[in-house]
Amino acid sequence: MNPFRTLRPGRPGTPAAPRHRERAPLRIRLRRTRARRLRQLCYALLALLATLCATAVVAYQLTTIPRPHPETVTQSTVFLDTDGAYLGRRGPVDRQDVPLSAVPRHVQEAVIAAENRSFRTDSGISPRAIARAALATLTGGEQQGGSTITQQYVKNALLSPERSLSRKAREALIAIKLDRTRGKDEILQGYLNTVYFGRGAAGIQSAARNYFGVDARQLTVAQGAALASIVNIPSYYEKAGSDPKVTAKLRDRWEWVLDAMAAGGTITPRERAAARFPAFRFYPPGETEGQRQYLIDVAAKEAADRLGITEDQLASGGYNVTTTFDLALQDSATQLVQGHPGGKGGVRVHTAVVGMVPGDGAVRLLYGGSDYARQPFNDAVSGAVEAGTVLEPFAELRSAGEPLRRLLRTPAPTPLNLTSAYATLAADGTYAAPYTVARITREGRTVYQARPDVRRVLDEKEAMVAGARTGAGPVPAEAVGAAAGKVFATGGAGGGITRRTVWTTAYDPRLTLTVTLFADRPGTGKGTRAPAQLPNEPSPVEFAEGVAAGVWGAAR
Repeated sequence: MNPFRTLRPGRPGTPAAPRHRERAPLRIRLRRTRARRLRQLCYALLALLATLCATAVVAYQLTTIPRPHPETVTQSTVFLDTDGAYLGRRGPVDRQDVPLSAVPRHVQEAVIAAENRSFRTDSGISPRAIARAALATLTGGEQQGGSTITQQYVKNALLSPERSLSRKAREALIAIKLDRTRGKDEILQGYLNTVYFGRGAAGIQSAARNYFGVDARQLTVAQGAALASIVNIPSYYEKAGSDPKVTAKLRDRWEWVLDAMAAGGTITPRERAAARFPAFRFYPPGETEGQRQYLIDVAAKEAADRLGITEDQLASGGYNVTTTFDLALQDSATQLVQGHPGGKGGVRVHTAVVGMVPGDGAVRLLYGGSDYARQPFNDAVSGAVEAGTVLEPFAELRSAGEPLRRLLRTPAPTPLNLTSAYATLAADGTYAAPYTVARITREGRTVYQARPDVRRVLDEKEAMVAGARTGAGPVPAEAVGAAAGKVFATGGAGGGITRRTVWTTAYDPRLTLTVTLFADRPGTGKGTRAPAQLPNEPSPVEFAEGVAAGVWGAAR
């Protein structure tokens, strides 16, 4: 008998069958290993987080703050009239830098209230906005806003406009680094000098001039809140003041910005209650603003000559050019001249108007054409107009000095040069070279200051005799200031109903004014023009004297 034999259970002497271990159900097995799997998942997440943090740290350390794009540092040159009113600009972009100290605090706070209320305390980024932008990029959705002021500055001034996740990540890294390495005021200054406001204006200074005709430092609480409201959709809101629907929508946003400022304590309840929705300059510009290009042409050439640079260098140099022009007088002359119906049968009537300060040479008024887009040629400065009888008062002068002597020998002077001759009589024989640029500044520093170029070319007796012949000198004291009491000297070429040119002139010690009319018609050669007789309706003499009287009255 085998002592090791296995017996089957239930039967004496029968060997037992081998046992198989039963497998636990899946649910039980998962329950038993759950803790271990959770630990493994936590380890993996920690490892991933550590890798991401390390990557972010390395990326941050390797990130450099790029230089601004050339177009965001290029500045235009701005032209102002003699009283500082905005005349226009030259340059590839309409932008001029100003220090933050030149932007009123209430304007700064308005922009912060409109664009990024946590700007003073945040880290430079908005994770929620970044997530929205990333989702929009992945799904091809609409471009998302809501970035911080720091991010907007990085996007607009430091990076390319492409839309990609890598660019968005770089934008965030640069924004964080910028926030950690630069002061909030420096970031805000960069933002205010580069953000786009519509109407072609980049930066707060250009925006202030385009929308309200003032410098940034002159913006009121209401105006600052309006500009801050425009930043959201500048291409839409730029029509404010001319489109009622746009104006109404902007007003709602303006109210919202002011309420936020009041709630944040950046303006007082009294300032909030006193704020009135501001009036905007009309957009697009009207006809009188188009006339200003004639003025800017002349002043830009003179300014470049005075600085010894090219006109292109002037245009992108960020200069402020204060001219001698009186913009209100210029606009008055434009409106008066536009009353002429023009010629018929291809005849084109030209009118030039020049106003100059005797004994100084400052040109206050320079109307050189009716349509700059059609005729950029300036009749007042470059048009050679047949003088006819207008030079007769100077005929007997024997000892005139230069440049008056040379001018008097010219049969067809320009209106500007003829005005300078009559201004010599008004200044008792002292000739003053005409000039249009009074001062040029750059970054607050004066780089050019005009000094009148004057010289005696007639003795006082000769000047008095010649002036008496014109009959256009100063009026009696009791009539000064009244255009109706002013005598105008009128001459020209041709007579009666065959007049070819008309010159009307008047002067006193404060102003010498000349109005010139002439006409041309299509020439025999292609694209050429030939002199023509002035139309008799309206009377050219009466029209010229009417314009002169209107301008003279506006100048008093």
